[in-house]
Amino acid sequence: MSGGPTPAVTPQQTPTRRSRGRSSFRPDIQALRALAIGLVVVNHLRPHGLTGGYVGVDVFFVISGFLITSHLVDQLTKTGRIALGQFYARRIRRLLPAALLVLAATAALVAVFLPYPRWQRNAIEILASAGYVENWALAGFSVNYSALNDSASAVQHYWSLSVEEQFYLLWPLVLLGAAALTARFAATTLRRAVIVAVVAVGVLSLGASVWFTMVMPSQAYFVTFTRAWEFAAGAVVALTAHRLTLGRRTRGAIVAVGAIAVAVSAVVYNETTPFPGIAAVVPVVGTALIIAAGGRDRAWHSIVSGSRPVQWLGGISYSLYLWHWPLIVIAPFALSMPRTWIVDLGILAVALVLSWATKVLVEDPGQKWRFWAQSVRRSMLLMVTGIVVVALAAGGLLVGYTVSAARDSPEAEIEVGTCTGPAALATAGCDPFAAPEDTTMTAANEYFYTPAECGELLPKLSYDGLLTTRECDFTPSGEATEDVWLVGDSHAQQWQGAIFDLARERGWDVTISFYGGCPVADVDFVGFRGPWAPQDAQRCRDWSRGVSDAIVAERPARVFTSMAARADTLDDGSGRSVEEQFTEGLIADWSAWRAAGSDVEVLADPPLNGAVRDPDCLAINGSDPAACAVPRAQAQPTDPLVVAANTMGVDQVGLIDLTDRFCTDTQCLASVGGVPVYYDADHLNLVYVRLLAADIARAIDDGSPTPPG
Repeated sequence: MSGGPTPAVTPQQTPTRRSRGRSSFRPDIQALRALAIGLVVVNHLRPHGLTGGYVGVDVFFVISGFLITSHLVDQLTKTGRIALGQFYARRIRRLLPAALLVLAATAALVAVFLPYPRWQRNAIEILASAGYVENWALAGFSVNYSALNDSASAVQHYWSLSVEEQFYLLWPLVLLGAAALTARFAATTLRRAVIVAVVAVGVLSLGASVWFTMVMPSQAYFVTFTRAWEFAAGAVVALTAHRLTLGRRTRGAIVAVGAIAVAVSAVVYNETTPFPGIAAVVPVVGTALIIAAGGRDRAWHSIVSGSRPVQWLGGISYSLYLWHWPLIVIAPFALSMPRTWIVDLGILAVALVLSWATKVLVEDPGQKWRFWAQSVRRSMLLMVTGIVVVALAAGGLLVGYTVSAARDSPEAEIEVGTCTGPAALATAGCDPFAAPEDTTMTAANEYFYTPAECGELLPKLSYDGLLTTRECDFTPSGEATEDVWLVGDSHAQQWQGAIFDLARERGWDVTISFYGGCPVADVDFVGFRGPWAPQDAQRCRDWSRGVSDAIVAERPARVFTSMAARADTLDDGSGRSVEEQFTEGLIADWSAWRAAGSDVEVLADPPLNGAVRDPDCLAINGSDPAACAVPRAQAQPTDPLVVAANTMGVDQVGLIDLTDRFCTDTQCLASVGGVPVYYDADHLNLVYVRLLAADIARAIDDGSPTPPG
């Protein structure tokens, strides 16, 4: 996941006397910023090299909590109030000029370099980022399984900036609320009341973070209330650290312990670590220790932390965070080549130059510009103006997407040739590595496209408001030659284009029922690509049992089924392997369907894509698709569907394994016969699937099991 800093107002940035501002500057915190941005950038450039570098975000959150609380409590103690208008105006002047500049520039880069199907998602997230609600937008997207397969937007990193802005908006109100208590309870000092309020917020937030990370891990990463305790940790340091009377060596040891905690979490944590939750305590406490025991005096680390390069990096950390992620996303398309070490070094160099220029020409002057520095109202007005400009840029992307998408139709006739698409692997003399004319996935390639013959989603097989099922009538006279079902997760849905073409040809009535990430098998499902929230896993199990029971009750002539079983997590408590559990659960369902009189056709899962190659590989190497080929053994590991079908036997279940239409004897391809194979990181291109309809037809005509006696 991406994240980054929003620099807090340091004392020297407040309208205090210059001498006081300079004396309160802490080089160790500037160095801590440099460490944090370094962790984030390295993690984004080389996620497999520094797997836990995302903890740099948590370091920034603690720093912000410390600095903002120090500033606000100082003001509150001296004046008894917080000038909210001036506080928010300073935040606007400090943060928005650079943030909005990068958003506008990113919108332009997206329009120039990214294929138009990506404009829509980027435009939506640019709008969310301009309104500082990107974290909630990503939390919403993470609920949608299909959205999980979308490529990262060029502004996804604005999620943490959104969290910080929400903190800046609400934190002064928390402190004012605590101050109000001191007026009501005279025996309570202001600082004590603030500490109680901060600790209360921190404890509640930490509890919510631990719970939410367990039950809804994808959303927990982004939402504000799971991160508030990290700011509160910095605030506690701001309110209490001045009481520490430790010796220099003791302070140095504490700083060392904190640095080790941050470093270990950055190295040991990875994408499977439940986060934030309990795991975030390590880098958060480590950062708090560094700040609490640090200061303006020289320390054992000063030769490095106080050096000019480190201080410079800390100074440009905000701009560097803003620029580095859009460059990472867009560079491969702009250069028409995959990212390598050389490319990544180039991205880093350009990001550093842009960050320095933005710091010098935008960040610093933006805080001093008299026109808005002397007026809260003007600051607010210019903020709205800047957001409107970015919104117009995002709106332009949306209009461009809409106009471009209207030209593409999934209903269009597809080219069928002797060497086109999968035929190139089945016909001698064809070149399976022929370059595609276009690698852009448009509306014409959407595997989830549902034609007019399919009605609205039906209320049956609906769970907790989730509608999963449609009936698609392809009968020319109203009397179906066969009633057919297609069931499973989105890896069953990706085959529907071929099934629909066969249905039109043969007059089938097709019922489709899909639940993303959920297998139709009598198994103890835990989650897809990691554990799901318990209620979501239970809903999946309920739907799976409902589908199986409905097939037995309705007795269709034929049932097609498929699923991404290799990514499912099962646990029946027996200690058996997932493959064994799947084999038993699949055979139980298939046997029940067979006993009810249905032919069962199992569509083996196609080779992996995003798990074994860059999902953008073909877009970048369109003229040389061979560059995207990967070893067959790597791309097509054991599929539980194939194991279960072979165990059950060909006389009971039809196995449609089309691996040879995706792979040579040694390699699996991203494009075959001039046709891209995949729509996204996980799913097949609709056009390629429709070209496989003839192979599916031959499989069911030649290999269907004999109906039970």
